[in-house]
Amino acid sequence: MPHLSRAAARAVIRRALVEDRARQDITSASVLPRALRLRARIRAKAPGILAGGSVAAWTFHLLDPRTRCVLRRREGGRLRRGDTILTVEGTARAIFAAERTALNLLGHLSGIATLTHAYVRRVPPRVHLLDTRKTLPGLRTLEKYAVRVGGGQSHRWDLEDAVLIKTNHLRALGPRRLQAIQQAVRAARRNARGKRVEIEVTTLAEFEAALTARPDAILLDNWPAARLRQAVRLRGRRHTIRLEASGGVTLAIVRAIARTGVDDISIGRLTHSAPSLDVSLQVLP
Repeated sequence: MPHLSRAAARAVIRRALVEDRARQDITSASVLPRALRLRARIRAKAPGILAGGSVAAWTFHLLDPRTRCVLRRREGGRLRRGDTILTVEGTARAIFAAERTALNLLGHLSGIATLTHAYVRRVPPRVHLLDTRKTLPGLRTLEKYAVRVGGGQSHRWDLEDAVLIKTNHLRALGPRRLQAIQQAVRAARRNARGKRVEIEVTTLAEFEAALTARPDAILLDNWPAARLRQAVRLRGRRHTIRLEASGGVTLAIVRAIARTGVDDISIGRLTHSAPSLDVSLQVLP
C-alpha cells in the first residue's frame, strides 16, 4: 500500500476544519449537552475502492484527541453498498463538528481510487496509468495518494520534479520547430542534470526529430490510435525512450490506446473529474 505522509494530510485537514469553522458549530452547541457521548459509523452508500480511511480518522482525532476511531475496512479494499468503513465514539459535539470534513475527504479520495481502479482493470500490466498535475490546489498529496491506492502511478509531482517540454515551450523558442526540439532537449540535459526529460510532439516529423534528440520520454497528446501505432513502429528497438499517450482518455477507449504499444497513458480526469464516492455517518443506538 502506498505511503501517505501523516504530517501533510494533517495540514490539509487543519485547513479544512478552519474553513468549516468546526470549533464554532452553533447548531450542536445550541441543542446538545456538552457531555453527551455517542457512537456512530461511516458507511459506504455505493460500491467502490476505499482510500482515505485514515484521513477520516485523523480528522476526528484532530478536532478532539479523545475521540476513538476504528477502521473496519482495509485501505485499497473493495467496498460494497452498506459496508461500515469506520466506527467513531466520542462527544456528540466533536463528532458532528468533524463529520462533514471527514466525509468530504473520504468520499473524494475513495472516488479517485475507484475511478483509477476502473481504468487499471482495462489495460495490461505493462502499461502504466499516470495521474497529472491537474489536482485541486492544496490537495495534491492526498489526490495522488488516492491514485496510487487505485493502482495508478504518479507522473510529475510538481514543476521541479522533472522536465516536460510542451508545445508552448517550443513555440516560445521560435518557428523552426524541428530545430527547437533538438535545442530544448540538449538544454534540458545540460541545465537539469539528473532529471527525467520528456518532450511533447504534434506530428510524425517532430516525433522523428525527438527520437534523434533521445529524451527519456515523448508525449503524444490527442493522437489517434493509428498514429500512435505508427509512432511505436518508428521507435523500433529504442525502448529506453518511453512513449506516453494522453488527451481525452475515457474508459471506453483506454484499452484501444493501450493496444497500440505505448508505455504510459496519462489521465487528468483521475483527479479533476472523479465523482465522489457516496459515504455517510449514521448515529448508532
